[in-house]
Amino acid sequence: MKRFVSVLLAMALTLVCALAAVSCGNSSSSGKTKIAIVQPMDHTSLNQIRDTIISTLKDLGYDDSNSEIILKNASNDASLLPSIFSSLVSENVDIIIPIGTSAAQVAASQTDTIPIVFAAVSDPVAAGLVTAFDVTDKNITGVSDAVDVESIFALAKELTPDAKTVGLVYNASEINSSVKIDRAKAYCDANGLSYKEATVTGTADVQQAVTSIASDVDIFFTPDDNTVASAMNVYAGVQLEFGKPIYCGADSMVKDGGFATVGIDYDVLAKQVAEMADRILKGAKVADVHVEQVANPAKIINKTTADTLGITIPDSLLSTFTIVG
Repeated sequence: MKRFVSVLLAMALTLVCALAAVSCGNSSSSGKTKIAIVQPMDHTSLNQIRDTIISTLKDLGYDDSNSEIILKNASNDASLLPSIFSSLVSENVDIIIPIGTSAAQVAASQTDTIPIVFAAVSDPVAAGLVTAFDVTDKNITGVSDAVDVESIFALAKELTPDAKTVGLVYNASEINSSVKIDRAKAYCDANGLSYKEATVTGTADVQQAVTSIASDVDIFFTPDDNTVASAMNVYAGVQLEFGKPIYCGADSMVKDGGFATVGIDYDVLAKQVAEMADRILKGAKVADVHVEQVANPAKIINKTTADTLGITIPDSLLSTFTIVG
């Protein structure tokens, strides 16, 4: 009898140890919520989105005691994204927040069960992520950063009324940029403006591409293009060298030396993303959480750039725009 009891105790002890080992090896078993944030590269806009998502989640009650925020960065190497998302799926995270169109597309290809809340996807329908803004019938939703191209060109007409030719600078492989460039071309065609294109495939191409058309254009337009934004200091340098202002698609691009925008406020976008993720983590179904757009556009002018280029900012804009620089 004693031998039988000893065997039972030994078996129980072995089971307890095994369970403890499993518990130590998997943080989800500790009850913590796993939130993964993935960005394709470093630049001001993407880092701003990431940091504001994190700070907003903390404000919503997600801290070290109850959650684990996992940060991943492909460091401008798109080939790394599939393995990044595959590892997160294997880790069985509770929610995935990809920043940008390319990251969101790869995330969607890796899982159809883990909720995905994208940040800064210009046209999620064209990207194949959702059926419609109000039809989120998969495991994915998020906040779009669609830029009001027409408002940016209206601003350009007010600040640089003599401009006749627009330089369009972008990475043609970024769907988020191509959609907005098509709208820019349509605006130019409808309003008697001509345009010249300078496309890039990487940040190393930006200076040569911009310089190649700088003498032939009056102003530049670039949407919230990740590649160009990553080389904004170079782009801004060419702007000043040739005296041709850059109208941008994002607030961060103006802060990094561009001239002006009626574009995306990425702090507002990131807060919306975090709040959306919070609703889903608290039980809301993705199907009931539709794609949102940024609530209010960012109206920003870089005064240092304006002064260097000799552009006068009307008093009417000084009172309604955020002035940086």
